Amino acid sequence: MRSLRGFFKRLAPRPEPPKPSAPAGPRELQEALIDAGLLDPPADGNIGPLTRWAMGEARPAPVQPGDDLAGRIVRAMRKRGHWIARHSDCLNIIYVEGLDPDGTPNDNAPNCFNDLRLLIRVVDGVPKIAGAWEATTEPSRRWTQDPMNPKGAARIAFGQYKAWAMGMHHGHEALVQVSPITVYRDANKDYRRDGDARDTGLFGINQHWGYDLPRNDLGTSSAGCLVGRSTAGHREFMRLVKSDRRYVVGNGSYRFITTIMPASALS
Repeated sequence: MRSLRGFFKRLAPRPEPPKPSAPAGPRELQEALIDAGLLDPPADGNIGPLTRWAMGEARPAPVQPGDDLAGRIVRAMRKRGHWIARHSDCLNIIYVEGLDPDGTPNDNAPNCFNDLRLLIRVVDGVPKIAGAWEATTEPSRRWTQDPMNPKGAARIAFGQYKAWAMGMHHGHEALVQVSPITVYRDANKDYRRDGDARDTGLFGINQHWGYDLPRNDLGTSSAGCLVGRSTAGHREFMRLVKSDRRYVVGNGSYRFITTIMPASALS
């Protein structure tokens, strides 16, 4: 009896070993790298130098923002669904409208350098400010009252855009717009976005310097660009963004992501 049981056991079909899971496709791989904060969205299925670089990097620690200005900004970015670069050799470019360099909200009066340009680096999961400079995200009085576009001066819509590359603006190094962004057209010249028509396209909205103009007068420096007030500050900004590992790996062809938000988002 025991031998018959063994005989039939040998005849019974053996369970097949589990099949190995199919390897992830390029998009799935990129999505995982995006979730890890190593690769800029969106996934395009193209395994280029930036994807290959991200594949070779260790996964960064989860973001743990503190209570300082960098932490408040990163928490606001997460709340608004913005992507955050988490590699310590990468920088997040952020403009906060109506915020002083010490992190205090201001009245965001028109025609003033009263916005803040920042670079934030995440180190071991903790956001740190790598640089902060007086700036404007808004068009000057000159170009609001006499707009270049008949639809009205351009006021960039709050959000996050992967739309800038290294280039030149009126003879100096800058980040120049290379992909569409959305702006509001201030047709009624009230220096506000409320009720204004939206317009999406290529408008020459560059990130450049403000010619060391006074804090309370934008002059002709901005028709809607993202402008750092001081020449020296802008040069430091450009030096830092050119050190970003993604720019280096991309041999200068990298498109920079930039986030623009109001100071009220930090409350």
